[in-house]
Amino acid sequence: MYTTRVSGHVDAPRPAVYRALVSGEAIARWRVPAGMSSEVHEFDAREGGRFRVSLTYDAPDATGKSAAHTDTYHGHFARLVPDEQVVEVLAFEAADPALGGTMTMTTTLTDAEGGGTDVLVVHEGIPDVVPAADNETGTRMALANLARFVETGPDVV
Repeated sequence: MYTTRVSGHVDAPRPAVYRALVSGEAIARWRVPAGMSSEVHEFDAREGGRFRVSLTYDAPDATGKSAAHTDTYHGHFARLVPDEQVVEVLAFEAADPALGGTMTMTTTLTDAEGGGTDVLVVHEGIPDVVPAADNETGTRMALANLARFVETGPDVV
């Protein structure tokens, strides 16, 4: 198991970014890498609240962790600090024991020098069978989507 750290910048205040982190409707729109679609099955954004999300590959030859073309994960919110931090504990729904175990994803928001919000995403406990480059690329795509969503998209929450 390993840890990744990916950071990005959003040209919007922390409250707007935080709202996009704790809205299931928003998550379905921005936390999905290119070439995939998202379905939020459950999303209860409160400490201890549960979530369940599926990401499905658009390419018919792509292999998912949970089903033929889908990665599904579930978990709970371990910590929510409004406008500052979201800590999610999650696990893949997969038959492969190499994908088992829980991961922790901590998203921390800080005021950026010059305006906007710096976002740091730390993934801990990622299974070794998931290439680090894939995790980092997916996280960078999601952060770019988050920036576009918050900066130009409709305010969903």
